[in-house]
Amino acid sequence: MILLLLTLFLNISNSFAFEAHKTVCMVPAKPGGGLAQTCQLLTQSLFSANLLDEPMSTKYRPGGIGTVAYNYVVGVHNDDPNLIIAASSGSVLNLATHKFGHYTVNDVRWLGALGADYGAIAVRKEAPWNTLDELLSALRKKPLAISGGGSIGSQDWMKMASLVKTAGIDPKTIRYVAFEGGGEALAALYSGHVQVFSGDISDLNTAFNQHQIKVLAVFSPDRLTGNFSTIPTAKEQGYPVEWKIWRGYYMGAGVSDEAYNWWVNSLRRLIKTEEFIQQREQLGLLPLSLIGSEFEQFVHDSIKQYRQLAIDIGVLP
Repeated sequence: MILLLLTLFLNISNSFAFEAHKTVCMVPAKPGGGLAQTCQLLTQSLFSANLLDEPMSTKYRPGGIGTVAYNYVVGVHNDDPNLIIAASSGSVLNLATHKFGHYTVNDVRWLGALGADYGAIAVRKEAPWNTLDELLSALRKKPLAISGGGSIGSQDWMKMASLVKTAGIDPKTIRYVAFEGGGEALAALYSGHVQVFSGDISDLNTAFNQHQIKVLAVFSPDRLTGNFSTIPTAKEQGYPVEWKIWRGYYMGAGVSDEAYNWWVNSLRRLIKTEEFIQQREQLGLLPLSLIGSEFEQFVHDSIKQYRQLAIDIGVLP
């Protein structure tokens, strides 16, 4: 009798257990670039690994490199358990420098980071510069148009600002052209609208492999492996600049613990699957796994670090 009651209780409990359906990954930028890749990392792999019964859909909500999407989630979809939003270290930098208005890091639930990336500097294949020394020498003589995703003070601007500062150039003299994401910034390089691209190495994966561009440096501590192994680091060229980017996700702060934990457990299962590993490699991302409470603590620690960096570089007083 006790066993029968226990079985009935478990069946009833399971009938009310959360199961994600009609899931959406929101890209807080225009198509192309790292944030779009972050959603791409999940939209097929969760389904292929049998963790969802149908592929996730992707929606774009650009504006302010994440500001519009952040405000939308906090204000409209705060408790939507089927919506996750792509984020990166740039999102946390924007929060640290108050680019998301009055909203803070505590206004959402940080879900996890599932991939890593590094900053990179690229030019068109016919450009006259082949090294950082040559590029920075040209910058000392006259400003060059440099594209990036986000405004002054954003992640892409910070990478270039940190580089030129180590070379003795005032970051305020950078002629920075802001775009709504890395995809647009890279398109501006192709078209000749700008001379230099400051972005992420994964943004350049296809173009580099097809020899459409020259990547002058990657901001990693050591040379990357695989197809990127021929790219010198800024550090080995005499400019000790490193910039690591994580690729992750957040949800509305009003999402239930049950739904949040379902996503946390699903991501922990996902990262062990061959489907996910293949997708990550195809996108040119490196392994990184910070999920649930570990990721939340990491984000809060990063806010302090980015705020100090912004002060050091002159973005914050």
